[in-house]
Amino acid sequence: MEDAGDAQGKPLDVGARKRPKPGERRVQILEALASMLEQPGAERVTTAALAARLGVSEAALYRHFASKAQMFEGLIEFIEQSVFSLVNQLSEREPDAVARCRKLVTLLLQFGERNPGMARVMVGDALVFENDRLQQRMNLFFDKIEASLRQDLREAAAQAGSVAPTVDAQASASVVCAFCVGRLQRFARSGFKRLPSESLEHSLAVLLPH
Repeated sequence: MEDAGDAQGKPLDVGARKRPKPGERRVQILEALASMLEQPGAERVTTAALAARLGVSEAALYRHFASKAQMFEGLIEFIEQSVFSLVNQLSEREPDAVARCRKLVTLLLQFGERNPGMARVMVGDALVFENDRLQQRMNLFFDKIEASLRQDLREAAAQAGSVAPTVDAQASASVVCAFCVGRLQRFARSGFKRLPSESLEHSLAVLLPH
């Protein structure tokens, strides 16, 4: 797994039989799950297939996670922590509101592009047959992204002299967030061939003009 600024995680060494350090096996399980989700056209990942991938029993998986839903929650936590830590940095470092929005869109799409398995989780493709709370949590993730965009766009609209900055910001944030989700969906459903960053600068110039 890779955050929005890091290199690809190291491949799993599932052949080694050394006793994993505390927490290490949990990370291996999540990395294996993410890797399986990266296969184009991958069907629903079962715990049996995941255990076989790691060379362990299904019972061994459940010593680290109470359920498969909890494994997916581990992936969602990684998505949240990776993206929102960078969003917070943008708030601190970028004074221009529109530039913050452009950079937020860029980092979000780059994260999905660098982590194809995570992109499938983000748009819900990997969650179709899983616990409903997982999709609800991803919905909340994008609600927070839209709220961040809305806050920045309201600031930009007010500075530009808009007579209704809140209304303008709500409409624009909704469109930009839908664009992000659409790009990630297209990426996942094209077998990861249509990159989220395709013609991104031109798209941002249309959606978020300076």
